[in-house]
Amino acid sequence: MSSKARVGVLTFSDGREFVHNQLIEMNMGFQERLRKRLEADGYEVVAGEEIVWNNEVAKREGTRLTQECCDVTIFNFAVWAFPHLPAIASRFVPQPILLFSNVNPQYPGLVGMLAAAGALNQIGVKYYRTWGEIEDDEVYKRVKTFVAAGAAVKRIKGETYGLFGGRPMGMYTAVSNTDQWMKQFGIDIEHIDQWEIVRLADEVPQSKVDKAIRWLERWGNVHYDGKQLTRETLGRQVRSYYAVRRLIDEWRLDFCGIKAQPELTNNFCTMDVTEAFLNDPYDWDGPKDIIVCATEADTDAALTMEIMKHLSGTPALFADVRHYHEDLGIFDLVNSGEHATYFAGRSFDPADNMPHVHFMPESELYFPAGGASVHHLTAPGEATFARLTRLDGRYWMAIIRGEFLRFDEEKNQALMKQTTYEWPHAFAKFRCTGEEFLSTYASNHIHAIYGDWVDELVMVCDLLGIEAKVFGRD
Repeated sequence: MSSKARVGVLTFSDGREFVHNQLIEMNMGFQERLRKRLEADGYEVVAGEEIVWNNEVAKREGTRLTQECCDVTIFNFAVWAFPHLPAIASRFVPQPILLFSNVNPQYPGLVGMLAAAGALNQIGVKYYRTWGEIEDDEVYKRVKTFVAAGAAVKRIKGETYGLFGGRPMGMYTAVSNTDQWMKQFGIDIEHIDQWEIVRLADEVPQSKVDKAIRWLERWGNVHYDGKQLTRETLGRQVRSYYAVRRLIDEWRLDFCGIKAQPELTNNFCTMDVTEAFLNDPYDWDGPKDIIVCATEADTDAALTMEIMKHLSGTPALFADVRHYHEDLGIFDLVNSGEHATYFAGRSFDPADNMPHVHFMPESELYFPAGGASVHHLTAPGEATFARLTRLDGRYWMAIIRGEFLRFDEEKNQALMKQTTYEWPHAFAKFRCTGEEFLSTYASNHIHAIYGDWVDELVMVCDLLGIEAKVFGRD
């Protein structure tokens, strides 16, 4: 699973040595309060070993934060600080940078922050700022938003996306430019033929396949029909999972997408089991890293999900915007089978999720090669929905607050049967009107994580130079 961000903290002071010496203990105290609050939330903090009071210290401490591989940097102000010091440090520290002014009315820390802001403006350094008591939850939320967003942007830089196959079923929105991704996000796209999945599936030992099938059957919800879903077709899906895992390791991929339709779904098997368990925090072999995998090789979907994963540390949902129940004000988000099983119980423990997951025979109409669809209904809870897409070549992100809902069992079943029952479902209520959403949203796919991450996603967009459209916002 993605680890929490590593945060660099530098505290700045007066450039006059006799003043600096009198303020060391106070400055260290404010730095310690910031460090403790971040560490209590699970972040790793690399704090300045020395208060920055001259140019040599600014350079040395800034360089150290880079050497320590910090994701973001906080410039901490509790007293007046010579503004050339943060200007110098900004040339060496990991970016992005947050200027943070503590509440310390006896000393002009706020003045120091504003002077630093002006200096950074003049030399063209992008930064953010906030102020207040770090123990105040609202103040800390602003700091945390910066840390999460900044770390997410930092962590996608240098990643490699594995594209298995190519454009699926004529979808323009599923294909992205390799050069644009490298220029804008720092991500490389590696193209890999789907034949590699078929080829390597044959090399998976039968013992591994048998173990996986026993684990899937253990929950009592594998619905063999003797035609579309048999032990043979399920075994082929398991083999595909191991083949993709091997390719991820060999190509050193960070996240991926699989075309599947129509070549694999017509002639080999569906990739639903592969995609679901790649996105999960576990499989039949035990806990594992979440590996974002987008069905239909939807590259912008995969990137949206990768950002959401880095923000939340959890799997991200992939779904079609399938049906709008206008009478209920909800969307049924349905996909051919790639929802991570995590969403069935909102848990990192398969014992909480798998009893609610059913492996159903795939639709013969769409998927003649057969296999299992990973059917379940997403657990209720507050959620944030998002999607990267492009307008005339320029990226923008749709962001929607909302929640996942469940009704009583009879109603849940009746609603799911109105679309394609055997596929996974998520009943979503957006905090915007159906008209606003359907009039301007620009993809058949949508993605989600639990919790309110709107502010973080807006900041991610700002860092990436992308327009953010928050639906339902006045």
